[in-house]
Amino acid sequence: MSGQTLSNPLADTTSTQWRVIGLCMLFNVIDGMDAMAMAFTVHQVAAQWALGDAQVGLLLSASLVGMACGSLGAAALADRHGRRPLLLLGLSVSGLGMLLSFASQGFTALLMLRAMTGLGVGAVLVGANVLTYEYASAKRRNLAIALQSAAFALGATLGGLLARALNEGPGWRHVFLAGGGITLLAALAGLRWLHESRAYAEAPSGFTQRSLRDKYRELFAPAQGLQTVSLAATVFLLMFSYYFVTSWTPTLLGRDGMGAGMLLNAGGMFGAVLVGVATQRLGSRRLLLGLLVLTATLMTLMMPAGQRLAPALAAGFGTGLLLNGAIAAVYTLAPRTFATQIRASGVGLVLAVGRLGGILSPSVAGLLLEAHWQPQQLLNLYAGSLLLAALLIWRSLPARRDT
Repeated sequence: MSGQTLSNPLADTTSTQWRVIGLCMLFNVIDGMDAMAMAFTVHQVAAQWALGDAQVGLLLSASLVGMACGSLGAAALADRHGRRPLLLLGLSVSGLGMLLSFASQGFTALLMLRAMTGLGVGAVLVGANVLTYEYASAKRRNLAIALQSAAFALGATLGGLLARALNEGPGWRHVFLAGGGITLLAALAGLRWLHESRAYAEAPSGFTQRSLRDKYRELFAPAQGLQTVSLAATVFLLMFSYYFVTSWTPTLLGRDGMGAGMLLNAGGMFGAVLVGVATQRLGSRRLLLGLLVLTATLMTLMMPAGQRLAPALAAGFGTGLLLNGAIAAVYTLAPRTFATQIRASGVGLVLAVGRLGGILSPSVAGLLLEAHWQPQQLLNLYAGSLLLAALLIWRSLPARRDT
């Protein structure tokens, strides 16, 4: 396997393990900034270009569509060409998309560039997850993967702070300029210091040279197919609820909803880190089951809690902690579900299906509200999707000692 053997003497050292994991965390921080750039600038863009609500919605959804395509298509290439090339390519694509967005002159161009940026972001999310799993020691693997999820939330938070400063100063275009420059600098850092995973580099060449069709066929082979479908459906249902909560909580909870919405992200960072610690003792499968059930329960209580400020803020923080904790648990469980030769393809597939849930979720909620559903009914529906996800995990994924 030319270019993929790890004769590098640093490859077995603890310092190199954490260097690679740290780089993956950095990539996820930048991914969070790039993915959320449109959300932080859309009001300024809409005002300057006189965009309607439908066009604003398309701009916000374009990166999610790109992320789904990046997770599904580009990630499969990592099982053929390596995790390191996928990460470097993904960073280059998202960085270039951000820089070109700075110079975009109209709605259509920016829409296409947001999809392009999402393509790179989706590829990086999968590549960082898989490379971290394969590089981390067995003792610290769950913590290392959970930190990747926390890094994405941190990036979204930092991106908001950066966008606020730039929107009020040089203007919205400079949010994309700054994000693109930072992303391409990170790609250069990866080119210099990022190593390929040993698990991939030492895999038999017959595994890595198989066609993409053969790899996807193996994902749905009799011994693997039920786990693939169940995990993909679980991530779809989880993201379906997550994007409902993050999109509609400020509106549904009224005057206290904005504060609760802000605490969703804060709780999310804590949740991801706590999951990394807890999975060492409980296992990611059991922890995910518990988090899904607890989140569903708390969601049904959000409307009563929203009648007063303190309970509303507590519900927002708790829901963010549990939901993001569940996502972090999925990130630790997903790479375990697939063998090395199909790991990136499998993780990419389930994350792509999850993005579809995120794309559909806010629109479904809007349609149901127009059909005169009450907020409590909506919360019960989305809580039910989490309970269904828990049922799928319980019935379909084997209870291994390390999961």
